[in-house]
Amino acid sequence: MKRIITATVQNRSGVLNRVTGLLQKRQFNIESITVGRTEAEGISKMTFVVDVEDNQKLEQVTKQLNKQIDVLKVSDITDKAIVARELALIKVVSSGQLRSEIQGIIEPFRASIIDVSKDSLSIQVTGKPDKIEALIDLLRPYGIKELARTGLTAFLRGQQPQVTELTSYSLLK
Repeated sequence: MKRIITATVQNRSGVLNRVTGLLQKRQFNIESITVGRTEAEGISKMTFVVDVEDNQKLEQVTKQLNKQIDVLKVSDITDKAIVARELALIKVVSSGQLRSEIQGIIEPFRASIIDVSKDSLSIQVTGKPDKIEALIDLLRPYGIKELARTGLTAFLRGQQPQVTELTSYSLLK
């Protein structure tokens, strides 16, 4: 089963290597990994998409990740309300006459052309992985020369206030 795991870590040399090494020792296949700085100085966020056999193995790996000295917090956010996006750059074979056809294909995906050459177009698209897969499938018949994907980046959606947290006001006294 595919799981989305986030880890908040110290932004230090070797942290990524130690975390991925731990996952590798446990024979987890990392399908994608993204890492970047956060709003807090010296802190980074890692997002992993991993294939896990069962919940017991998942629990084992999250506990072991939490024991790492530079790891501040580990969360499995797969079944929670999340915001998740990926970026893909796609270079497609394109002659002058096909450019408007390709433009018509990418427009509903809110993708954009970021580079044009004599024999190719470079396209940028962001969104959920299934959206990106759908666009790639549509562009494949034109000939994909090159493809680069960032992997999934995700975090929890903002918490909505509960009714009990709202202060009640009245115009009547």
